[in-house]
Amino acid sequence: MATPLTPNALVRALRAEGVAVREHGAWRTHNRNHKGPWGPVNGVMLHHTAGSDSLRLCLDGTAALPGPLCTGLITKDGNVHLVGYGRTNHAGSGSTAVLSAVVAEKTPPPAPGPDAVDGNAHFYGFEIENLGTGRDPYPTAQLDAVERLSTALCRAHGWSAASVIGHKEWTRRKIDPSFSMPGMRTRIDARLGLRPAPGPASYEPFPGAAYFVPGRRGPLITAIGRRLVAEGCGRYTVGPGPVWGAADVRSYAAWQLALGYRGPAADGVPGRTSWDLLRVPRTAEEAVR
Repeated sequence: MATPLTPNALVRALRAEGVAVREHGAWRTHNRNHKGPWGPVNGVMLHHTAGSDSLRLCLDGTAALPGPLCTGLITKDGNVHLVGYGRTNHAGSGSTAVLSAVVAEKTPPPAPGPDAVDGNAHFYGFEIENLGTGRDPYPTAQLDAVERLSTALCRAHGWSAASVIGHKEWTRRKIDPSFSMPGMRTRIDARLGLRPAPGPASYEPFPGAAYFVPGRRGPLITAIGRRLVAEGCGRYTVGPGPVWGAADVRSYAAWQLALGYRGPAADGVPGRTSWDLLRVPRTAEEAVR
């Protein structure tokens, strides 16, 4: 729980973290504060826009939902466009249990319960320009900006990455953002230095695409499944098993889609690039040494 930064302090924090900031109009005083309080703030909430060319919408909103709709919009080129400051129409009502978890910095947050708390009063809100269909990629520059701006606010307030949640974690009504929030929190904590990311020696090297044949058995297969589940891409009815099968292929294909792979590239067969991003912890399996 914290007093919101001043607008100038926000800009300084973002730029210090390497964020490319674009300021629009009178964003410092553009808000919905006449509808209720903003703050103390408890965290950062991330969204996707479910559209493109979203700057005007984020600034002005609609007749039913007046703007600003967020503090800032992150476009695909990695720029953060500041459009409002204070109470913005981004979160809506959400779960008391989730807010309690954010306050206590417990991660992952619990599944959202009934909508009972006004999130607009408690969170900075950032929209990420993406169609949210699962077929619209998030470029590297865009995800890097999300990581950096979230880190900047956590650093400024002394929070851990547990204070950063997705709209889909706040309420049962939403599915955004359409990328892995556990994965993003891992990136944020690594940047904060609270839990430095393990070095390459802590992860399994790529065993080669030929390794992944139906019926392949071993601890590595189980470790892969557990990582996919942790990233929100598990397609298991029971749980990851020691045998490479159809559920593993479906799960890995979902992971590839989350990374922006499309068409034949999202075939469920690990390649070196996606493998390195999944970061499967070392196992005791000698076959892949």
